[in-house]
Amino acid sequence: MPSRRTMRTCADRARSRPIAILCGALGLAAVLAGLSAPPAAQAAYPDRIIRIIVPFPPGGGTDIVTRRLGEAMAGDLGQAVIIENKPGAGTIIGTGAAATSAPDGYTLLMATFAHAVNPSLNAKLPYDTFAAFAPVALVARSFNIVVVNPKLPINNIRELIAAAKAKPGAINFGSYGLGTSAHLAGELFKVMAGVDLTHVPYKGAAAAITDLLGGQIEVMFTTVASVAPYVQGGQLRALAVTSAQRSPAFPDLPTVAESGVPGYMAESWYGLYAPAGTPADVVARLNTSVARAVQAPAFKSLEQVEGLTIAVGPPAELDRYVRGEAARWQELISKSNIKSE
Repeated sequence: MPSRRTMRTCADRARSRPIAILCGALGLAAVLAGLSAPPAAQAAYPDRIIRIIVPFPPGGGTDIVTRRLGEAMAGDLGQAVIIENKPGAGTIIGTGAAATSAPDGYTLLMATFAHAVNPSLNAKLPYDTFAAFAPVALVARSFNIVVVNPKLPINNIRELIAAAKAKPGAINFGSYGLGTSAHLAGELFKVMAGVDLTHVPYKGAAAAITDLLGGQIEVMFTTVASVAPYVQGGQLRALAVTSAQRSPAFPDLPTVAESGVPGYMAESWYGLYAPAGTPADVVARLNTSVARAVQAPAFKSLEQVEGLTIAVGPPAELDRYVRGEAARWQELISKSNIKSE
């Protein structure tokens, strides 16, 4: 605002038109200066609840891992992190919802194996798998585990192969959706072992495991996180792990490769994404939070018990890894003529 002295001077000289104009200009300048003052600094990210979309129903391995991660991230970020399950269409529904969310860091996606293979299964996805998302962090990698109902007289991979060859198509293997790791790990086994198994897809791991426990299906190539309690409790029998080497979490379990299928290897993974266009500083903050969260005791318990390999690196590492997985599985999908339903 102009000083009182300036205002008096202007009033005294108001009879002079040029001076009056000058005084008016001084007043206007003061008003404009007030209007152009810098606004209060924006609140630092995050300042409200963050949600992570899980494109599977509750109860499966991805849900378990994401909830543990979210709990630890909430402590680091100082904001609640909620998990929103959006299953359906082989993870496409939940992934599509994340792709169209505001790129502000408040909606994230926990992507898995299906994220890398869906472009090969669906020619017309409602989003571009790589262009629609900003990678945040590869959280962890994990092998799958081959499990059967203990009522079956199958104790190892060689016996599974023998039973499948004796009755082609009679053994059903379940998965938690077309194109998931449980599905394609089974398809890879069929090709490399030379057997015919019938694929039965479910809408999530929990439903598939329920039927496996009940004997409606015979075998699953599922994530360790989804069946570890049942293996430990004796409700399911573990035959092998799908990793290239034996796991410290299950040292007595052989690999599929050493059990009669040389060269076999399949793994799952968990990767956190944000919508494309999310500010780089927000992505960096989230990446740092993930790196801290996976070291929390509650999350690290999954590392040993459920066979996770912590793999947090810079965002670009997630992008490179998933592009490699997409190329790797595209060949199997093409050769096996696997198509979306």
